[in-house]
Amino acid sequence: MLHDEITDPWPFGDDADRDDPLTAHRIAVTTSHPDWAYLVAFDRGSEARPTDRETAMLASYLDEWKTRWYNTSYLAHMGRRLLDVDGGANGVVFHKFGENDWGYRRRSHRMGYLFSVVPPHMRDRYSDGLPGPMSLEALMDHMRDSLAGGPAREWLDWKAAHPEVFGG
Repeated sequence: MLHDEITDPWPFGDDADRDDPLTAHRIAVTTSHPDWAYLVAFDRGSEARPTDRETAMLASYLDEWKTRWYNTSYLAHMGRRLLDVDGGANGVVFHKFGENDWGYRRRSHRMGYLFSVVPPHMRDRYSDGLPGPMSLEALMDHMRDSLAGGPAREWLDWKAAHPEVFGG
């Protein structure tokens, strides 16, 4: 057997919800601190679920990330599992507090607020985190701009090429 041959289609155990509808989009539904290094995950402890449009945005964000950072060989390797995992990537866990109110945490995040956006119950006391509420698209824009050190041209181009998801 080759070292990258994957025989168990669901090796994640209880770490991710196998039957969640988001799994069909390769989005792990897990905890805020998953055991596996998912590229994109949704926190099952969220107060609200993504809408259909937000689900499309999450899936598109994942597709853009994979297109931007992975070659076809590694994409084929990841594609052998039902969820995208890369131990060398700083994956993201999205959390939905409520309507148009999203936060995120990177896998490497170890200090400060659990999620980047200050939770609703703390917003009146703390202003040093990202203000909220933020729509999912605004949050994704912020995330990509932060990584790029300014406006993320590749992300803006991706969104423009996918008006069915991001509204043109």
